[in-house]
Amino acid sequence: MQPSRFGWISCWVLLGLWTSNAQECGQPPLQSRIVGGFDATAGHWPWQVDIQGSSGHVCGGTIISVSWVLSAAHCFPNPSDTSQYMIYAGRLQLNGWNPYETNHRIKRVVVPYGYTDPQLGQDIALVELASPVTWSDHIQPVCLPNADVSFSGGTMCTITGWGDIRDGISLQGVGTLQQVQVPIIDQSACQEMFQIQPTEQVNIRYDMLCAGFQQGGKDSCQGDSGGPLVCQTSSGVWLQAGIVSFGLGCAQPNRPGVYARVSAFSNFIQSNIPGLQLRSAADHNWTGWLIILSRTVIALAMAQLLR
Repeated sequence: MQPSRFGWISCWVLLGLWTSNAQECGQPPLQSRIVGGFDATAGHWPWQVDIQGSSGHVCGGTIISVSWVLSAAHCFPNPSDTSQYMIYAGRLQLNGWNPYETNHRIKRVVVPYGYTDPQLGQDIALVELASPVTWSDHIQPVCLPNADVSFSGGTMCTITGWGDIRDGISLQGVGTLQQVQVPIIDQSACQEMFQIQPTEQVNIRYDMLCAGFQQGGKDSCQGDSGGPLVCQTSSGVWLQAGIVSFGLGCAQPNRPGVYARVSAFSNFIQSNIPGLQLRSAADHNWTGWLIILSRTVIALAMAQLLR
């Protein structure tokens, strides 16, 4: 028996619900230099963007919705002047050919009121795109944590970016996106490290997060600013724990990288991007199973309609 017109329409609706999960945050469809890092592969970090200014690469950032990018406030010294910037999504190589990339002008940049310097905190920027991104295997959003989410010391997370591979040495050749794993360092331990042979006073504030190794060797560096520190949950979803903010040198002993703690800015993010869903601590374990269950139900329903 041929399915009715209603059956076909219902199938298309259900198929749309199935494929709408393509932009589910924090789940790269294709997933299988940063100091001490290695090359990423195409589509591995589909939320990573390259922020270019009039003189080239300025900062990194992450796609958090169809029209918004998350970055660092210090990447935009004059937030009211966005004319010189271009944002590239779906990019892998800084200086090579990127067949999946799209480019976008900036409509506006929102930074916290009173922001002045990364070391004084509030180093976050919400960047509204002049044109929305189109979801694909190479362009996807990252998940953001709510205020109740914390990342304990020792948790292994990943930094990505096109920044320097050593102090003063830029990424060479085609400039493939770099990735490196580093552990979260709890706040008190991080503060103690910066007090060992202090060359500059650094206070680790409540809205900051540290990551790296006490012995150094692996770290973010100049040019990685605004990019992500992401951690994978037990359900396989990637959450952005931090935004690359500042450091004293790159990959030096007792000088871990300092990041803006994304969960500390949940109110700021939601007040400026109404409707953006942040992940709570309770979401971590059941989100992946919920997606599998919903797809199974849709598949069974489609099978019944086509009978």
